[in-house]
Amino acid sequence: MSESELVFSIARHAAWAPGLTTRERWAEWAREPWTIEPGEEPKVAAMPAMLRRRAGLLGRMALEVAYECLDGEKDVPTVFCSRHGEVARAVDLLGDLARGEPLSPTAFGLAVHNASAGLFSIARADRANHVALAAGSTTIEHAVIEACGQLAEGAPKVLLVACDTTLPDPLRAFEDCEEQPWAFAWTMVPAGLDAIRLSWRAQDAGIAARMPGGLEVLRFQHGAESALVRDAGGKRWTWSRHAG
Repeated sequence: MSESELVFSIARHAAWAPGLTTRERWAEWAREPWTIEPGEEPKVAAMPAMLRRRAGLLGRMALEVAYECLDGEKDVPTVFCSRHGEVARAVDLLGDLARGEPLSPTAFGLAVHNASAGLFSIARADRANHVALAAGSTTIEHAVIEACGQLAEGAPKVLLVACDTTLPDPLRAFEDCEEQPWAFAWTMVPAGLDAIRLSWRAQDAGIAARMPGGLEVLRFQHGAESALVRDAGGKRWTWSRHAG
C-alpha cells in the first residue's frame, strides 16, 4: 500500500485557549488533557481596537497566536485553517433568513472562512498571500500539506494558524468529537533538526477520537510521545518526530 510523506520544521510556535496561555500550562495539559471550557478571551493587544472589536472568540484566538508567532515579521505567506470557522455567526445569519430579516453585510463578511486572515492582513498592512481552508476531520493535515506545498515552491517560511471552538446549540447534536476552544500557530520552515514527519496512506475507518484533530496534534507537539496516529477521512495519518 503506497504511503506519502512530508517533513518540515517549526521555527516558532504559539498556542492559546481559555486557561492555557503559557507553554508550561500546555505541557501540563498534554500530559493529562482535560476538556477546555469557554471562558476568558485573548486581548489581541497588537491589533488596533477598531478591527479587534469585529472578531469573535474564534477570530481573537487565531489572531492572538498569529501575532505572537510572527512577532512583527511581514511578507510571510499564511495558511489559516478551521474545521467549522465562524459557524456561530453563520447560524445567526441563517436565523435572520428564516425570519425574513435583512442580512447584515458586516456580519456576513465576518462569517466567511477567511475573515480572520483578512483582518490580520488589513491590520498589519501586509500583502503576503493567505489561504483559508477547511477539510472536515482532516483539516489540520490538509493545512500542513498546503503549507509544505508553499515551502516546496520556494517560500522560506509559512505561517500556519489553526483554530476551532464549540459549536452553537443547533449543531451540537451532530458533533463527532468534543469540540473545544483552542488555537495555535506555527512558523513552518524546510526540514532541519528536530523536524516533524507527516505520512499518510489509505485506511478503513477506525475508532473516532473524541478530541478534535487539531488538539490531538497540539498535544503531540507539546507532549513526549514519539508518534501520533490518527484514522480520519479514509486515511491513516502518522505524525512523528524526525531527526534531521
